[in-house]
Amino acid sequence: MGRKKFHGDPARFDVLAEFVYDRFGSGIQYIADVAGGQGMLSRVLRKHYNYDAEVIDPRGWTMKGVPNREAEYLSSMADYYDLIIGLHCDEATRPVAESALIRPVLVIPCCNFWSKEKLGRDELVEAIEDYYVRHQVSFERITFNFKGPKNIGILSCPTKPSQERFKANNFETDHND
Repeated sequence: MGRKKFHGDPARFDVLAEFVYDRFGSGIQYIADVAGGQGMLSRVLRKHYNYDAEVIDPRGWTMKGVPNREAEYLSSMADYYDLIIGLHCDEATRPVAESALIRPVLVIPCCNFWSKEKLGRDELVEAIEDYYVRHQVSFERITFNFKGPKNIGILSCPTKPSQERFKANNFETDHND
């Protein structure tokens, strides 16, 4: 098989997959790799850690053998998965972050698709963390050991109040965050 070309540090896929395994072990099975492009993260998660990972990406660019759903990711899809991962998920940043109201989420944002105002990397991470505080979602900030300025992620887990609000259909997205 020929080598695939990726933008950014190719080590990020192994770094994230190892982090997921170290943090969750066999306590999870189904993983959504949102805006996962060619599917390298899903491939590593499946091959090395035996997770059932699939790419959800409207572009349909995945490598042969990588399960994918050619669709835009919506936070309402989160209920099916044990973990939602958004590694540089661009336009899907908001729905990935919103998924933390009902499922664990690992989001490593890159471009500001969070708000209309211009946000740098640190401000973008802080805006997502503020959203979590307001919605009572527990989270921690993590700096991953791969090259590039976009290596800061947020691991979040829903709390009982956030899950109850979501299930009561009182969930409202505030796009002015």
